[in-house]
Amino acid sequence: MRKDFEIPKVKNVSVAIIKEEIDGSEGWYVYLINQNKSYLKNVIVSSSGYIKDGNEIIKTSVLRHMIADLPPDSCARVESIMEEIFHLNNQYWVSFQMEGKMYDKKYIFLPESIQNKNFTEVPLVGKQGVLIS
Repeated sequence: MRKDFEIPKVKNVSVAIIKEEIDGSEGWYVYLINQNKSYLKNVIVSSSGYIKDGNEIIKTSVLRHMIADLPPDSCARVESIMEEIFHLNNQYWVSFQMEGKMYDKKYIFLPESIQNKNFTEVPLVGKQGVLIS
């Protein structure tokens, strides 16, 4: 039955974590980036952190964010993220509609991957950060 459904591949949508100063306070922020020529509609971003430590699984709460429309070639700040959880797998599950089709993709920042040596220029934001496409 699953073979009967078209599951489109997500293209030109990225998630980035950027260190920046906002209102005089420095922090880390998560951005959703749309490099498509179409709107992303009804965007839902679910974020969580987790890691297995021996027999114990450590998890954060699941946060959900709604973005009604993300215009073509634009970005949106989704949430702030605390440096204290960079040792976890930080997962962002992004679901949206584009041109009448439903899309979803999971983006995972692996433990300790959010650091200066992994920085790259983040498109449409114009700042350095860790980017997953």
